[in-house]
Amino acid sequence: MDIDSKKQQAAEWFKTLRDQICASFEELEDKSAGSLSEREPGRFEQKSWDRTNQTDGAHGGGGVMSIMRGGRVFEKVGVNISTVFGTFSEEFAKNMPGAAHDPRFFATGISLVAHMNSPRVPAVHMNTRFICTTKNWFGGGADLNAPLPNSEDTKDFHTAFEGCCDRHDPDYYAKFKKWCDEYFYIPHRNKARGEGGIFYDQLATNDWNADFAFTQDVGRTFNDIYPALVARHMNEDWTSEEREQQLVYRGHYAEFNLAYDRGTTFGLKTGGNVEAILMSLPPEAKWP
Repeated sequence: MDIDSKKQQAAEWFKTLRDQICASFEELEDKSAGSLSEREPGRFEQKSWDRTNQTDGAHGGGGVMSIMRGGRVFEKVGVNISTVFGTFSEEFAKNMPGAAHDPRFFATGISLVAHMNSPRVPAVHMNTRFICTTKNWFGGGADLNAPLPNSEDTKDFHTAFEGCCDRHDPDYYAKFKKWCDEYFYIPHRNKARGEGGIFYDQLATNDWNADFAFTQDVGRTFNDIYPALVARHMNEDWTSEEREQQLVYRGHYAEFNLAYDRGTTFGLKTGGNVEAILMSLPPEAKWP
């Protein structure tokens, strides 16, 4: 399979996964019977963006943001897809595999962040991507971000992704769990951002089909386990004290995304859509 076919297959999959996840989340909105059930169920609104109008002609592509705000269950959730190409800056190219001597790149992927009305429902992050320079690889993962951690939820989330990893390589889960724990860490707070999950990057085993199959399975696993966790808690009542904990937790979440997240850096350094890049920030947060 030539590289253009691989790019097209990956981009089509991320679009398909986007549609599947948005349908799952809207179904949760329809089924909600919690304290905000008097609201109209939330729905995603799509907004396209384009980077082909940049004057240097070296950049192209774009994406689609799918955003739901003010729902019964989801306070703010974005499920964004993008397919972009261009040329890395000389400085940034030095840090990207295969780009030091040829700074051209192609990147396609899906990025999701969900912030919930209820502090008892965990927030979550998921993304998967395919990047090409003179080399090509997959990356991504998913991690749970609960303002009020629940041991059963954490266990079930990890069990789901352990099963996903084990279907492809028995070494993946331990490796990618550790990677997630180390990556989603807030050094200045001396604490983890959340309850972990898996994180992987530069996955290129010389079997593209196997790497793509794993990346697809990560997306499907997320769409199986996370809606189940949401449904478990979305109709529970919560207190003002719990909401306060949620807002303070969100402040720490925002600190990580702005100070340390590679995806944020990649998007800003490659001329991406700022609204889409900063979609991950919570709608409301607090610093006591």
